[in-house]
Amino acid sequence: MAFSALYDATSGKLFAVCLRVLKNRSEAEDALQDVYIRIWNKADRYAVTGHSPMTWLITVARNLSIDRLRARRTDDVDLDATADLIEKSPGPEAVSIATSEQRRISVCFDELPADRAEAVRAAYLDGATYQTLADRFDVPLNTMRTWLRRSLLSLKECLSR
Repeated sequence: MAFSALYDATSGKLFAVCLRVLKNRSEAEDALQDVYIRIWNKADRYAVTGHSPMTWLITVARNLSIDRLRARRTDDVDLDATADLIEKSPGPEAVSIATSEQRRISVCFDELPADRAEAVRAAYLDGATYQTLADRFDVPLNTMRTWLRRSLLSLKECLSR
């Protein structure tokens, strides 16, 4: 009964995913059957990660379809075409999370003295060496190391609040 309800609720979407990848109705139907077998066998491995269960089901369907596409190994299939199936831009949820995290990080950077914040950005975002930073800020090398270490600890503490 539960499996039937799952199938009724998700088969349309999962079939569309399989069909989009495979571009062959018969093969998509076979893939969909394999998707549900895989879901049934691996249901205990589903982990709550903040994504919806449907996201997991779609991922299973997409990955299985791509595996089938790669397995074809015929001359008329361009395997590099599967690269186009990978979404290159983040979804709305990821953008929202990234924006929120960016705000948190900015607030924490604002708590640091301006020269320390600039040094941390230069070292860890721009790749500046400790020696370059020590020269830029006219401080001894060990002082720069201390600045960076203490600044990172302050950022860590701020972000954990």
